[in-house]
Amino acid sequence: MSETRRLWDQWSEAFQEAWNAETGESERRPAPIHYGPGFPEDRRLAFLPDLEGAAVVELGCGGGQASVGFARRETGRVVGVDFSREQLDAARGLRDEYAVTAEFVGGDVSALPLAADSFDLAFSSWVYHMVEDLNVAFREASRVLRGGGSFVFAMPHPFYELFDPAAGELERSYFDSSPVRKSIGDLEPSLVEYQRGVGEIHEALREAGFEVEQLYEPGSMDPDAYREQWSHKPELMAQVPPTLVFRAVAE
Repeated sequence: MSETRRLWDQWSEAFQEAWNAETGESERRPAPIHYGPGFPEDRRLAFLPDLEGAAVVELGCGGGQASVGFARRETGRVVGVDFSREQLDAARGLRDEYAVTAEFVGGDVSALPLAADSFDLAFSSWVYHMVEDLNVAFREASRVLRGGGSFVFAMPHPFYELFDPAAGELERSYFDSSPVRKSIGDLEPSLVEYQRGVGEIHEALREAGFEVEQLYEPGSMDPDAYREQWSHKPELMAQVPPTLVFRAVAE
């Protein structure tokens, strides 16, 4: 985990620049509640529980885009947690830009520095594929949620991750659970991602005390539907779902 933290500290500036690449000089940087490629914009709020007065925690908040997005609505307390100091600095800057109230704290999603039974919604986008022990991380999400609280998270679809994006062909087995190292430019170390099947993720949620309400594989057969979603592989995404989303409830 320390290697991944070090990578994100190095990558943070370039990552946030990519997020904000289309922002004009007089515009505020975007702060969407973002799930991933293929997720329809008009369903972003509909997929969530009632936010009015809700205490919300974003797990692995990165630059705080979703946390600020929540804070702009009629929520109660909003907290973003991330292990990267540089990403947290970016998140605090975005919060100040929008003049909203949100807390950003350093911490690992597998050992959250938060009290139990504190939140009504835990949200996360594209984090858990980088977590080595999914069972521990899901138990932590369950711990900080109140009974009946919702856990909504998005991640790269495990099937999509098996394809060579250039050739559009399978390059590894769905049943190969060995970690994958991905190079991020010339940064060191490389990014480690963990391959898990959909059933394994579902079972980890169940063992952590969640009841899964919905599993969603958003997408479109039209490559043009992905061109505005920070995608360099729209043709592949139009054939294989790039994003997997779960909504679960803490028992």
